[in-house]
Amino acid sequence: GQALVAAYRTVEKGTCHSLHAYFLRPGDPRAPILYQVDRIRDGRSFTTRRSQAIQHGRAIFHMSASFQPEEDGPEHQASMPEVPEPESLQSWEEWIAGQPLPEEVRRHVSRERPFEMRWVDPVNPFAPTKRAPRQQIWIRARGPLPDEPFYHQCTVAYVSDMPLIDTAVMPHGIAWTDDCHQMASLDHAMWFHRPCRADQWLLYDQQS
Repeated sequence: GQALVAAYRTVEKGTCHSLHAYFLRPGDPRAPILYQVDRIRDGRSFTTRRSQAIQHGRAIFHMSASFQPEEDGPEHQASMPEVPEPESLQSWEEWIAGQPLPEEVRRHVSRERPFEMRWVDPVNPFAPTKRAPRQQIWIRARGPLPDEPFYHQCTVAYVSDMPLIDTAVMPHGIAWTDDCHQMASLDHAMWFHRPCRADQWLLYDQQS
């Protein structure tokens, strides 16, 4: 999300239609991050940027992103999955309140988050049962955002990585507290086919 913000600040026209990123090293939340943006190409239809995140003098992340002005063309889409409306589902805060957890863990998972998230079929991440690697989550930012597409794309890019690993480990029943496995995001790719609003409910339909 931050790397896309940095890239956008060098783009004069168009919105992002795709990005490809690699997490190279762990980040340090106690230290600032420097973003360097390379202007790879400014064409009539496409603009390409490369963003690099640097911390403690070393690259920790790098991303290529492509931008394009809106154009008309043939359209088709997958059918919307049949899922309950978000207002009919428990919020994360409501769901976690009913779980027996150590107080330290409860404080950590109950902290205020910038997004509302409502699971269609929640799984207990501390005592998971093995199940198919499919997860559907309604997501939206907690407050209103400006109308410019830039804000919504960067916000969706930020939240898109959060529950992915949970989906991948579902067939294996691996808990958040399991210290026998090392899990991390290594790479990430996104395509933006349509404008969206991150401050309205979006269904995140995941399959591993």
